[in-house]
Amino acid sequence: MIKKGIRIEGLRKRYGKGDTAVDALKNVNMEVAPGEVVGLIGPSGSGKTTLLKCLGAVIEPTAGRMILGDETIYDDKWLVRDLRALRRDKIGFIFQAPYLIPFLDVTDNVALLPMLAGQRNGESRQRAMELLTALDVQHRAQAMPSQLSGGEQQRVAIARGLVNRPPVILADEPTAPLDTERALAVIRILNDMAKRYETAIIVVTHDEKIIPTFKRIYHIRDGVTYEEAGEGREFG
Repeated sequence: MIKKGIRIEGLRKRYGKGDTAVDALKNVNMEVAPGEVVGLIGPSGSGKTTLLKCLGAVIEPTAGRMILGDETIYDDKWLVRDLRALRRDKIGFIFQAPYLIPFLDVTDNVALLPMLAGQRNGESRQRAMELLTALDVQHRAQAMPSQLSGGEQQRVAIARGLVNRPPVILADEPTAPLDTERALAVIRILNDMAKRYETAIIVVTHDEKIIPTFKRIYHIRDGVTYEEAGEGREFG
């Protein structure tokens, strides 16, 4: 049993009541250790989106338990009062589109979250620069998002997801719009960052290009998860 990272036990989500009730999640069990990147795959309507929203504290599950890092955040009810702070401080998000703020430069896009969390401007910008350097986009620190290539924008989005050092990152189709070379580069970066910052990363994907890179994969079908060993191929 892992001590940090993320653990989900018997998670359920029901929409509606009575005869019209729909069980979107029936029995979800997952463990992702610090420094690990796992894939989450499943057909449309299988429950991936609902699971991601529950893990991201966007919607409330119906039952089960969720543990992030050392903290049980949900046990048949939310145990955290401020869900917005939870999302800001404990959960990093990386989306298919970078969603960078167009009127802020690269450094400010990354530094904004720790500043909102109360960190001083200088410290926030220093942390942002450390991540931009680790991701090899430090030379674009003063550039505006519109001046970046697609690959550079995605690296900045990864830096933003990591900047508050969350125990878990949820990556939703992060490679969908990318060609094979760039998609594998993103997965390589996520693996490197997971190990460097002891972050547990869940990658929701349909992308056949990257599925062989995962060492572990969770399938979700009809609201139930199944774990299998992945191929764990090198990134090519």
